[in-house]
Amino acid sequence: MIDVGSRLFWRGTLALVIGSFMVFANVYVTQPLLPMIAKTFSISPLQASASFTITTLTLGISLLFYGPISDALGRKGIMVFTMVGITLTTACLSQVQQYEQLLALRALQGFFLAGLPAIAVAYLGDEYTPDALMVAVGLYISGNTLGGIGGRLIGGFTGEWLGYSATFSVMAVISLVCLLAFYFLLPSSQHFESKPLRVGLIWQNIKSHLHNRRLLTCYLIGGFSFFIFINQYSYVTFVLEAEPYHLSPKFVGLLFLTYLSGTLGSAISGKLAKRYAQANILVLGTCIFMIGSLVTLGGSIWMILIGLLINSFGFFLCHSTASSFVSRHAKHAKASASSLYLVFYYLGASLGGFYLDPFWQYSGWSGVIVGSWIILAFVALAGVSLVRFKPSSLSHKMN
Repeated sequence: MIDVGSRLFWRGTLALVIGSFMVFANVYVTQPLLPMIAKTFSISPLQASASFTITTLTLGISLLFYGPISDALGRKGIMVFTMVGITLTTACLSQVQQYEQLLALRALQGFFLAGLPAIAVAYLGDEYTPDALMVAVGLYISGNTLGGIGGRLIGGFTGEWLGYSATFSVMAVISLVCLLAFYFLLPSSQHFESKPLRVGLIWQNIKSHLHNRRLLTCYLIGGFSFFIFINQYSYVTFVLEAEPYHLSPKFVGLLFLTYLSGTLGSAISGKLAKRYAQANILVLGTCIFMIGSLVTLGGSIWMILIGLLINSFGFFLCHSTASSFVSRHAKHAKASASSLYLVFYYLGASLGGFYLDPFWQYSGWSGVIVGSWIILAFVALAGVSLVRFKPSSLSHKMN
């Protein structure tokens, strides 16, 4: 088993961070372009947001399939295959002329984008020691934040300079470089044990995970947290593009540098989990998220930025911990359990815009924050419900 600090630990972890960067840069590249897309195609903010949410929707649904398939066929080969698909669809996106074509390709891209997130944590669970797993998951998810930042910066700067079509050309080249690095760095599986690919077994595993109250609670925490977090960022792009800020796409792209605090939150989540119960960390991350949301109501652009920095730290602290919690406490079919967590996670991203839109229509950004607090209060209560389950009792039940 790969232990913390070994050469294989750093090779494997770096490969997954690079792969994570590639995946999430492609997911989020359209987000700073939403006002530009709305104007180009003469559509509403909610319709423009579909260029992002259609991707997270198909990504979330596809996660149901990749986990069980990887349990049967292996990890690395499927991840590489899907990364090739990402690169090709990104290249095709650079050629679209109609919004319907853009949506169709983004939906297809979501199918490929699901591969690595569905399998990465299961790969770590197979090959890494428990201590190495907790540290590596935090570092891997920090790659999510770096990809989110990178994709948005590429979208904002390239979009303003050359237009949205050229943005996808640049992303295709970056994706190809990441694909090659991933392929040569990631160690082949040594401890993977194949399980039969049977539809009945897949459904049985899904039902088993959903009937595990601790896992289901964790799924809901991750899903509803992302439900709010990512859609706050979508709506804030319209806030900053309008009066009194009038920010251009490249400066809206810079807004997503606030994700750097999320990188820190993800990276330290594993260390905190060694000292404190993961349920307590989930509650802490959610409360930090709620505080940051309030800070954005300060009105000035600096208060918005500070609030988003706080939000990002709290959210990714919660998300990293929840992802690790699922991998540690799933009793079997770990890839399926991790995939199911991400199904909730990305379905939340796809649906949150519809929930927040009435608040946005009624009261603008302050309405978005009110809607956010309603959901986050329930998320915090869900975290509190996990606190009473001690890690020792969980471990005993797992054994």
